[in-house]
Amino acid sequence: MNVIICLDQNNGMLFNNRRQSRDRIVRKNILEYINGAKLYMDEYSFKQFSEDKADNIVVCDNFSNAEDSDFCFVEKQHINTEQINKLIVYRWDKIYPADVSFGMNIIKLNLTETLEFQGYSHEKIVREIYE
Repeated sequence: MNVIICLDQNNGMLFNNRRQSRDRIVRKNILEYINGAKLYMDEYSFKQFSEDKADNIVVCDNFSNAEDSDFCFVEKQHINTEQINKLIVYRWDKIYPADVSFGMNIIKLNLTETLEFQGYSHEKIVREIYE
């Protein structure tokens, strides 16, 4: 499974069952990076992608049908970290309040690439790729 996730500097994901932040440049970068591959996400996540008019987005409650070449955008879902082949982290340059964090310390993948860019709502966003 190829997982895409957005985290703050402390690996925070959610606060009060809502995403901490969103950025339209990140969404554009995600769609460019996956280059037409299927992108699985739930209805909550799709609300922020709905304006992008990407026909490769699959809206569903779980990612059990995702194949190895597909990508899964994770915001609220609990995933089995042992099933992750590639992890793409978009890291905000801030620390937000968080009551749900992602356990990066249990990921047994190596950082293979980083890309720093300016977002729409964030001066600095870093894309980290773990394989």
